Amino acid sequence: MRTYAIGDIHGHLDKLEQAHALISDDRARCGDPDAQVVHVGDLVDRGPESCGVIQYLMDGQARGENWVVIKGNHDRMAALFLRNYPQIDDQLLLGYNWFSPRIGGVETVASYGVDVPEGIRTYQLHAKVLAAVPQAHRTYLDTLPAMHRAGDLCFVHAGIRPGVPLDQQTEDDLCWIRGEFHNDATDHGPLIIHGHTPVDQVTHYGNRVNIDTGAGHGKALSTVVIEGRDVWLLTHEGRQPAQRNG
Repeated sequence: MRTYAIGDIHGHLDKLEQAHALISDDRARCGDPDAQVVHVGDLVDRGPESCGVIQYLMDGQARGENWVVIKGNHDRMAALFLRNYPQIDDQLLLGYNWFSPRIGGVETVASYGVDVPEGIRTYQLHAKVLAAVPQAHRTYLDTLPAMHRAGDLCFVHAGIRPGVPLDQQTEDDLCWIRGEFHNDATDHGPLIIHGHTPVDQVTHYGNRVNIDTGAGHGKALSTVVIEGRDVWLLTHEGRQPAQRNG
């Protein structure tokens, strides 16, 4: 079984389009035009075209592309603010919100034509954002799944809580977990494909594969192909085996 996966996008539509071009080239070489593509979340924030990224993915799914899109923690922060009454993700550090420096909410709403002037009150900003963001985009972010299973693979944004059955995982962990997951070397059953924590290059740890290579920080958006439990990075020169660490 062949599956493709794309790391954390963070509002970079140009990089997303390039990732899908690499997948199209690999599909053509393999003669497998319908192999599934999974996006592991963080569609929005930091980059300049969050609106365009969401529309691109919605349009692809609407025309029948075999694409899956997972909810990331940044997508969840956006969705919570975009509800009828704005909410703050309780996994954030105390005093932080979607518009805090470096998180990226300012850049996301800018992609919809909304600026965030100094001194604006939350209710005023919320009204402006709701008027600018289409209801379809709000619903899309709010209803993204937090996990996708495909054969011997499990796709999530951040990771899983070790020792907890997959059907009992919480969205908090699937979108936000780090250390407890990264430091656990036990076999989780399926191979876990995730992003959330940037690494220098796609890395296969034996029980998990991290495909977030820092697109939200000006680095590459990585695209991989998975066959069984083997993983390759897609490049313009073809496939390259993922770095192994475990």
